[in-house]
Amino acid sequence: MPLTDDEILLAHSGGKLSVELRAPVVTQRDLSIAYTPGVAQVSRAIAADPALVDDYTWTDRLVAVVSDGSAVLGLGDIGPRAALPVMEGKSALFRSFAGLNSIPIVLDTGDPDAIVETLVRLRPSFGAVNLEDISAPRCFEIERRVVEALDCPVMHDDQHGTAIVVLAALRGATTVLGRELTAQRVVISGAGAAGVACARILLAAGVEDIVVLDSVGIVDAGRTGLGEVKREIAAQTNPRGLSGGPAVALAAADVFIGVSAGTVAEELIAAMAPDPIIFALSNPDPEIAPDTAARYASVVATGRSDYPNQINNVLAFPGVFAGALDAGASRITEGMKIAAAEAIAAVAADDLRPDRIVPSALDPRVAPAVAAAVAEAARRDGVTG
Repeated sequence: MPLTDDEILLAHSGGKLSVELRAPVVTQRDLSIAYTPGVAQVSRAIAADPALVDDYTWTDRLVAVVSDGSAVLGLGDIGPRAALPVMEGKSALFRSFAGLNSIPIVLDTGDPDAIVETLVRLRPSFGAVNLEDISAPRCFEIERRVVEALDCPVMHDDQHGTAIVVLAALRGATTVLGRELTAQRVVISGAGAAGVACARILLAAGVEDIVVLDSVGIVDAGRTGLGEVKREIAAQTNPRGLSGGPAVALAAADVFIGVSAGTVAEELIAAMAPDPIIFALSNPDPEIAPDTAARYASVVATGRSDYPNQINNVLAFPGVFAGALDAGASRITEGMKIAAAEAIAAVAADDLRPDRIVPSALDPRVAPAVAAAVAEAARRDGVTG
């Protein structure tokens, strides 16, 4: 049954979050323990040993979901207030899928200096930072600077959550088709936050032939006017030295990954290698209609819940942050992201089909499996306390 406007607005009435007490305050004794005078004993203990803050407050299990509302999925630059329901939703997913407490924080500034300074000053209040819906290319600088400034896990989910699930899905697709992941010719349409992160994680996973497209064409090292991030990607991808537009990039390609909010013509999909893999992930409108893509493709995935093979970040971010916090990690490494992708793929491994290359977003096995894999990878990568 289709969702109705009234149903949606009613479900969001008053917001989606509330604070629950772990110890109810009912009696005078409860009050004395929870607040004055009892709380002073806890504060004195933390003042004497700051590490005790993790034992006696919620900080070490609290994720700050931070956005300036400049690149909200499907809506664009709608500002912090309009973005707040999305951040509340993200916090609800953290709680539902990983049991993590989370606070949405929307900032009324797009200035990277101000965003970084704000998070540095707020650091005593949280244990990790989920950056969300911040426009490119600022998102790259902001994430880099926040990671450098803070001693806790930080991840821009639009980049890395998408990339983790794309890698997991591509592992599932190539496995079910009996193909070698690293041998695939991959075209990524979109050189923003998600596209760049997808290229980087696929390179780290051993995929050698990746071509990235932006609105001008192939991101080629010979192009002029590329920004810093695109220059880096150009140097790492396009091993055959292609130049031109989508027709050149897609000719005989094995995999198309769309994260561009653009479109791709049917005839270009028809020119790919036989039985290609198509991930048309833009929301709400995929780059090519799934039914059209299925005329040519062996596997089709979208970002939508009303088609098979939904590439949904909720498969990744709750477990990634839970695992990082479980391990006491100071940051989230590339190895931890790859471990997360492998864990997601492993959950789907027993029942792989062309229309089921990743688990359901509601599968209760996913977040614990991802958390365990990420925690182990954090210890292996030497970023635990």
